[in-house]
Amino acid sequence: MSVTTSKKNAGPATPITGQTAHEIQEYGHLIPMPLALSDKARKQSVENLNQLLADTMTLRDMYKKHHWQTSGPTFYQLHLLFDKHYAEQAEIIDTLAERIMTLGGLSIAMAHDVAEMTTIPRPPRGREEAPVQISRLLQAHEITLQAARSMAKQAADAGDDGTNDMLVGNVIRPNELQVWFLAEHLVDVPLVRANNRE
Repeated sequence: MSVTTSKKNAGPATPITGQTAHEIQEYGHLIPMPLALSDKARKQSVENLNQLLADTMTLRDMYKKHHWQTSGPTFYQLHLLFDKHYAEQAEIIDTLAERIMTLGGLSIAMAHDVAEMTTIPRPPRGREEAPVQISRLLQAHEITLQAARSMAKQAADAGDDGTNDMLVGNVIRPNELQVWFLAEHLVDVPLVRANNRE
């Protein structure tokens, strides 16, 4: 029995499913955009932003992993913090992808492409202690920030002020803030009685 709807019995409200066609834009190919930017500058920014997109998608997913798997006396606080940072990383992802498309490129979108491209080390599938989770996230942030700073400079040097501005305001600053929020959880201070070192 065929699942595909026959044209004979199809009405105007019947979905036309199972459609295939050629890609309208190949990955890696830039379409012309009237942005007053050279093709070379746009190509460089698109390549850089796709790499950053892969790393940011990995960082976002690490936050969700740790959100689900955190445990211990700080469970509630970290559970909420990790989910908040996850949502903020999702916004960064959307901003990166939209910039890539604005430049005439194609953004990566699928998990297997992210896994192939990311420079962030893969965490184990199992649950880890909260300090290890936080340390992994801090390492991922540092990798992301190093790349974003280099890419922002390259964009500025190429005259791509839009990409530079987006990287500084929408990637670097939010990541720096998240680093601060995470790093403070690794400060070893007493919870009940202050250390009197006099």
